[in-house]
Amino acid sequence: MDNLAGFTAFVQAAEMRSFVAAGRVLGVSASAVGKSIARLEERLGVRLFHRSTRSIALTSEGTVFLERCRRILGEIEAAELELSNSKSAPQGRLRVSLPLVGCLLNPVLAAFARAYPLVELDLDFSDRRVDVIEEGYDAVVRAGESADSRLMSRQLGQFQLQLVASSAYLAQHGAPAQPADLVRHICLLYKFPSSGKVEAWPLPEWPALHAAGLPTVLNCNNVETLLHFAESGLGIAALPDFAVRAALAAGRLHSVLDTHRQHDGSFRLLWPSSRHLTPKLRAFIDFLAAHVFPPG
Repeated sequence: MDNLAGFTAFVQAAEMRSFVAAGRVLGVSASAVGKSIARLEERLGVRLFHRSTRSIALTSEGTVFLERCRRILGEIEAAELELSNSKSAPQGRLRVSLPLVGCLLNPVLAAFARAYPLVELDLDFSDRRVDVIEEGYDAVVRAGESADSRLMSRQLGQFQLQLVASSAYLAQHGAPAQPADLVRHICLLYKFPSSGKVEAWPLPEWPALHAAGLPTVLNCNNVETLLHFAESGLGIAALPDFAVRAALAAGRLHSVLDTHRQHDGSFRLLWPSSRHLTPKLRAFIDFLAAHVFPPG
């Protein structure tokens, strides 16, 4: 059992990057965490951490050992959970960080709340890159891939950016026949709140066009606002296909430069790899995977 305690202390310290923070989670002192890891290192005959007065960092041996320990502890937690919660309904607080795409996620989240009334959703909508583990999230939804080896992930589905404008705008300004024509059009741009950078349009020529300076009447970090401005005839916007599908079908918007577009994006659900899947988290993962981008 002392071995297991050492494994637990090691994994917590590696994920929190701090003996103090690991001790806080485990309910012991930083000194106790350090001694437990020192005994583990002595038993293994290798150094698992590089230590300084201000920080710790995994050695190459520690990095390999961490993945093994995560699997061991994960199997133990899964076995305990299977026995203790085999008949439990999903319930309790679920803290999730989500991107600013309410038009896509809000109906699914509401449906989940109806299906699982005992789960308390604590939702944070932001495009800020959160630290899932250190900030205490159960899961996050983000666009693109994750390079964080501490996280497990499941793809929810794919989307494409489309360039759209209203009939009124196109009647007044004409439709661009090629990307270079955008220098004579009004552009509605999305700006990432975390970095302040403008989202690139799905065109190979975009870097040169943006550097040259495009006529712009709006920079914002909200998809619904961009959609409203585009439908109001105020310019051309680059928006995800799920956000403009209804407007395109109803004729409120029209796509432009379709043959020049090059884009594929995806949304993924991520959660800590060392955390066992509680009934509430498992239900959330399966529900979003089935309903955010349903088949067909």
